Amino acid sequence: MMKITSAEFIKSALKQSDYPGESLPEVAFAGKSNVGKSTLINTLLNRKNLVKTSSSPGRTQMLNFFRINNQINFVDFPGYGFAKVPVRVRAQWKPMVENYLKYRKTLKMVIILLDARREPSSDDASLIKWLETFGIPFLIVLTKSDKISKNKCSAQKKIIKDFLLLKDEEIICFSAVTGMGKQEIIKRIIRVI
Repeated sequence: MMKITSAEFIKSALKQSDYPGESLPEVAFAGKSNVGKSTLINTLLNRKNLVKTSSSPGRTQMLNFFRINNQINFVDFPGYGFAKVPVRVRAQWKPMVENYLKYRKTLKMVIILLDARREPSSDDASLIKWLETFGIPFLIVLTKSDKISKNKCSAQKKIIKDFLLLKDEEIICFSAVTGMGKQEIIKRIIRVI
């Protein structure tokens, strides 16, 4: 079990030259706008507002780095798939994220968040294929699982698993409200670092 003794925001970065040094292992968090990336990170770290949450999609526009216990960095990606962000900003996201994923030697895993109530999008499937192509480990986390019944969550997990051709251990149901899945996600993070 990982006891969180310190968690701090390090910096935001658009390009490789702005990243913090590669001294610690990193876990990145990706998913559609408003899927709950900030909420998941705050929940894992037992913090309320370390990562700013917003009801407005598209708030995160750079890679945001957070140092945890001086042992690991969490990297919060901008959400994808939200149309109201200016086109020029959206155009920067793809190369920014791809460069990070391709060249960051300390990246150990990407946690991809999907809303448990929704079908995966082509963007979700593309990201997974991209990670598989480059051999980057990933974990799918179904957020907002408390908003549907346990049976519905299990059924949705199977639908998503089959649709994305995943193994059972590559997908976890999570709820920030009930804490479901939190310990399992933490165990996975500890295992990869």
